[in-house]
Amino acid sequence: MSFTNTYETHVLNYVFSDTSVTRPTAWYVGLFTADPTDTGSTASEISGNGYARTSVSFTVTNDLATNSAAVEFPAASGGNWGTISHMAVMTASSGGDMIVHSALTVSKAINDGDVFRIPTGDLDITLA
Repeated sequence: MSFTNTYETHVLNYVFSDTSVTRPTAWYVGLFTADPTDTGSTASEISGNGYARTSVSFTVTNDLATNSAAVEFPAASGGNWGTISHMAVMTASSGGDMIVHSALTVSKAINDGDVFRIPTGDLDITLA
């Protein structure tokens, strides 16, 4: 996972300055058909056909944050979502800021009626 430019700046401000940084209080997973890049662009985020960002919670151990419960999106309804190639962690169920983003290990086509799931412990965010 890569931090967006905004959150790289937040981390640097938190560690190396006295600039106040607002901490997110909720986290949501968003799905994308193309790389949202470090700018945090939501232009390729899925929309319509029953799609909604899904909340996620994390457990942090040392330099690893991992999802503490499975993340399950609603079933695609009324049409396909396309091929999901990227995901991101966002600060809101709509709008908000993108915190981190990543390509999926394997892209996944989501057709009408399909459900996209991330098992517990499969969404890992590390600092290296």
